[in-house]
Amino acid sequence: MRSSLAPGVWFLRAFSRDSWYRGFILLITFLIYTCYHMSRKPISVVKSRLHHNCSEMIQPIGDTHRLNDTTWCNWAPFDQSNYKELLGAVDNAFLVAYAIGMFISGIFGERLPLRYYLTAGMLLSGLFTSLFGLGYFWNIHALWYFVLIQICNGLVQTTGWPSVVTCVGNWFGKGKRGLIMGIWNSHTSVGNILGSLIAGVWVDEQWGLSFVVPGIITAVMGLVTFFFLIEYPEDVDCSPPQHHGELEENGDNAEDPGNGPHSNRGNGRESAVTLSKEPSAQPAAISFFGALWIPGVVEFSLCLLFAKLVSYTFLYWLPLYIFNVVHFTAKESGDLSTLFDVGGIAGGILAGLISDYTNGRATTCCVMLILAAPTMFLYNYVGQSGISISIVMLLTCGALVNGPYALITTAVSADLGTHKSLKGNAKALSTVTAIIDGTGSIGAALGPLLAGLISPTGWNNVFYMLITADILACLLLCRLVYKEILGWRSSLSRDRGSSVALTHAR
Repeated sequence: MRSSLAPGVWFLRAFSRDSWYRGFILLITFLIYTCYHMSRKPISVVKSRLHHNCSEMIQPIGDTHRLNDTTWCNWAPFDQSNYKELLGAVDNAFLVAYAIGMFISGIFGERLPLRYYLTAGMLLSGLFTSLFGLGYFWNIHALWYFVLIQICNGLVQTTGWPSVVTCVGNWFGKGKRGLIMGIWNSHTSVGNILGSLIAGVWVDEQWGLSFVVPGIITAVMGLVTFFFLIEYPEDVDCSPPQHHGELEENGDNAEDPGNGPHSNRGNGRESAVTLSKEPSAQPAAISFFGALWIPGVVEFSLCLLFAKLVSYTFLYWLPLYIFNVVHFTAKESGDLSTLFDVGGIAGGILAGLISDYTNGRATTCCVMLILAAPTMFLYNYVGQSGISISIVMLLTCGALVNGPYALITTAVSADLGTHKSLKGNAKALSTVTAIIDGTGSIGAALGPLLAGLISPTGWNNVFYMLITADILACLLLCRLVYKEILGWRSSLSRDRGSSVALTHAR
């Protein structure tokens, strides 16, 4: 007869199994959102190809344009003098649709199976991204076609963020959440980098492939999601994480005879799984206005509006800025712009690490935003004086701009979605994430639009606009920063009191 496993051996095996599944969830959700961002990036690289100076190019034999026409090689309707406004309209079609759809998406995300929801979103996103590129092969020159495709793509892409954050929140508790999600959130920058590099391969020849290839990759990842995504730890008999409300509720009930230590002698892990699978134990989804009342949601949402305004202006206009100011080729401009996203990876990880160590999400964001303003000013004035300085400034700007953006959209959203006031109701996570990122997406829509309107007056004015938005984002966190400082002072006072008590006891 085989002897039963020792408790320690069982624990190691269970821990190892849970860790493997959690690692897999981090990986698959990382790849999912990498594809979402990869499919958004090509437009910023292709912009410089849709309209550029054709005077240095050899005009083909039989071309009907005049010999002194410097726009013959441009893609109509972006061959006009107001091309920046038209490109801004194409950007805004996507971003406004994304911002509006995000508020609705979180509500659907709480009520539909995430696996089906994400699969449908990725397949449709791949389709619309490819359709934009097919406009090149179908020789389409109507502005309404590109605007309509961007609107549809913006709506279906809202399926991504609330769903992946909810899925990760289902698997991970609060401990070291900032660091874990800081590393995980690098998918945004990795997706931007891949999108730029893939688009750069075909931008000078057949720019349509710069959209078609990322679209196909996104659709394929949608099929992978359908077959392999696991929404809840309980679905594979793994132990669920404990959130704020669950810990406090357990602590409050410690003296309750019905919930005392002798009321349930079963294994804790088995009990957690059993309870979570009971239909009666499933909490109701929170309302939109109910989520707004969670402390900190409004402040962080408005802060993200301005932080995302800055980040998305860089996302959509940085390659064109480099193309116009430094006079690199379209491919070189796209490749150099990826350094901003490389810095964003480091910034997101650093922000998560510092906020975990200090337990100060708002303070970490505020400090990075304060440092970002002078850094953007310096990049505009001295960043183009040499390739080495440009590289350093782009990396630094990326870290300081994307650090707060990454922290708010990941760890902060997950913290607020599992806030202690919800008493363990993790159903709020998708709605809270959608509110925060939806509000931020309004800024993401405004930034590129304002850049398109302001850039004809000079790129200096665009950077002044970005610095102003950065300062406003910082100011919106003042109340939360003050609250965190009071919390630190109170904690230090308690520690001193405990030390004094121990000294007297000796």
